[in-house]
This record gives sequence, C-alpha cells and structure tokens, in this order.
Amino acid sequence: MTILLGCIADDFTGATDLANNLVRAGMRVVQTIGVPAGPLAAEADAVVVALKSRTVPAQEAVDQSLQALRWLQSQGAQQIYFKYCSTFDSTPAGNIGPVADALMAAIGTPFTIATPAFPDNQRTVFKGHLFVGDVLLSESGMRDHPLTPMADANLVRVLQAQTRQRVGLIGHRTVTAGEAAIRALISELQAEGVGIAIVDAVSNDDLLRLGPALRDLPLVTGGSGVALALPANFGLMPSPRSATLPPARGRQAIVSGSCSTATNAQVAEFMASGGAALALDPVRMAAGEDVVGEALAWARPLLADGPVLVYATAGPEAVQAIQARVGVEETGAMVERTIASIACGLVANGVHQLVVAGGETSGACVQALGISRLLIGPQIDPGVPWCHAASPLAPDGLHVTLKSGNFGTPDFFRKALRMLAA
Repeated sequence: MTILLGCIADDFTGATDLANNLVRAGMRVVQTIGVPAGPLAAEADAVVVALKSRTVPAQEAVDQSLQALRWLQSQGAQQIYFKYCSTFDSTPAGNIGPVADALMAAIGTPFTIATPAFPDNQRTVFKGHLFVGDVLLSESGMRDHPLTPMADANLVRVLQAQTRQRVGLIGHRTVTAGEAAIRALISELQAEGVGIAIVDAVSNDDLLRLGPALRDLPLVTGGSGVALALPANFGLMPSPRSATLPPARGRQAIVSGSCSTATNAQVAEFMASGGAALALDPVRMAAGEDVVGEALAWARPLLADGPVLVYATAGPEAVQAIQARVGVEETGAMVERTIASIACGLVANGVHQLVVAGGETSGACVQALGISRLLIGPQIDPGVPWCHAASPLAPDGLHVTLKSGNFGTPDFFRKALRMLAA
C-alpha cells in the first residue's frame, strides 16, 4: 500500500477528528492505534497513526512521533501531517514544538506551517491569536485545563517558547489574497530564517485558500481544520462512500473523564433529560475501594432500558482539590485506568455502542479494549465521527466515538446515540 498522506496525531480523539475531516474531503482513511508492526492490509489514501503523546514527557513524545514517521515513510507517504489539538494544548516544555522540530530534522525540511484553526468548531486564528468562539484562548475554559492550562492566546509566543525554530506569522490579509501571495510570503519568511509560521484562518474559505499553497511542503502541522483542504491537492473530491459503517447493534453507554466546559455541559444535559448517570469519586479510587465493581453492578440492570453514563467529570475547583490530595499526574492516570476498566466491563456486558468523552480517557479506553484499528464513519458533530472497530471483548465489532473534551453540542451524548438508531 502506498499512501498519499501520512498523519501523526498526538492523541486518540484528535486522530479521529483528523480522520473525520479527511473522509469528509474524499479520502479513504484508516486510523491505527499506535504504530503498526507491519504493513496494513487495507486500501487507504491516508493513514492516521494515533499516539498518546500529548502530555507525556517531551522526549517520549518525540520518540513515539519519529517511530510513527519511519513507519509512514516505509509505506510511501508522500506528505506528513503532524496533528495536535485545536486549542494548541501544550506547555513551555512542549510537546508541539519539540515534536515539530524532530520531524523537520528527520524529514530534512527547513520550513513548515502551524495552524490549529478549525472554524467548524469555533477555533479561529487572527493576527496569530487563537480564539475559542468569541473569546481568546486564554479567557476560555482552557485556562483551567488540569494538565495543559493555556494562559496565552498568542500562538507565535507560545510556540516560540517550545521550539528551536524562529516562529513567524502568515497573517489573514495574505491568506485572503490566495495561493500565490501565501507562497510568496513563505519564501520571504524562509529568507528571514523563519522555520515555522503560524497561519491565520477565520473561516473554511481561508483554509481552502491555504491548502494549495501547502502542496509542496513535506510536512504540515496543525489541528484538523486544514485537513479539509489537503485531499484536493491529490485530485480527490468529497464522496459519501468513505463514511459507511456496519449496522449498529447491542446496548448503549457513555463514559466520561473529561473536565472541560463542553463535557460538563453534556453531562448536565444528559442527566437533566432523565438519563441514568453515576458519578465516580476519585477520593474513593485513591483509597483503593472497588469503584469499578460498584459502577458495573449499578449499570447492569439499567442497560436494557437505555444508555447509561458513568462519569468523573468535575469543575476546576473540585479537580484542583483532588490533585492537591493525590497529585496531578496520579489523579489523571487513576481516573483513566478506572474508566477504561469500566468501559471494558460495559462492553463485556453487551455494550456495542460506546461514547467516550475526553482525549486521555479515550486513549486509555481504546488501549484497554485492545482496539488496533478504526474504520471512520459519519460525523456526529464537527471533529467527532462514529467509528467501527473490533475488540477481543467484541470480536464482531463495536461502534465507538472518541470525543475530545472540548467538542460537541450540549446534547451530544443523546444525538450521537440517536444517529446510530436512524
């Protein structure tokens, strides 16, 4: 198999987000969980390698990403795409900058672009500043993220703190002028020693104008938004055939470990509409109590009557109190392990339609379920598709959606499950 676009995503929800946009734009896409051991026996225009590297130590993220790059190059990938979150989740230590540096060095390219813009999901970049809806990133719920709090919306400044490259800007005026103007500015920036340029984009039209100017770049970095513009560079057009999944069956459940503002609202909406929900207590987890067994015992008699929700979602103050008691990293890992064990138990009890909320939570659940490859299906909300995958606990396959914590409308949980029933 020779692939046109080889993609490296720094978490599992981000990988499905990217794959979703590539499918929408006409590519046949396979998403792998981790780096495959050998060639894939599948027809695909693009392969998205999903890593769990967003919040690991920077060198570990670099090592994983370079391993993925080597595999993609061995499959003949014509262009490489490094995908990170549309809220540019990172710290001054990385991991976006160090991974971009390492990929540039390994590929041998002196220049790339960076743009987390995804207007369909209200992520826009203007004058180098990232907006979430109508507010700057630093004024959004991301300022309270437990692992990567984003206190600065100036992406040039944020990225410059992480990378060895000089960071520049391709402003909105240049983007609106189109391909020739963008290419001309890229040449000017390279002559000035710029290695990575943040790109403004406030609409899909901006991304579509940007796409042709990226045709010859060996490496593109960004959120999933610019993926909408890349398949056309390979002569591909949107087609509904790439989003077909097997019919849905089995019981329904939702597990959530995200503490984002969007997921908090989704949990609240599900409960307000009468959904059966169980809150997990991280303090009891830390005490070694059988939280998993209790959750499964609660869920079993309810599954026949409709979807159940098991969640560890909490507000910023509650999260900080738990972290102070248990530790930041251990709190996150503990919650992920617990929810992943519950997800496995739910699938073993007949759940074959599973919604997972939260990037780190999704990674833990997919790994625990033994899923190695996902078939990408229709979009539920911007950036979030249904997928189909085989698991040792569901050999005939299950439907799963991996939702980034920040994505989705308040009624996302019910909307997602209604879609499968349609």
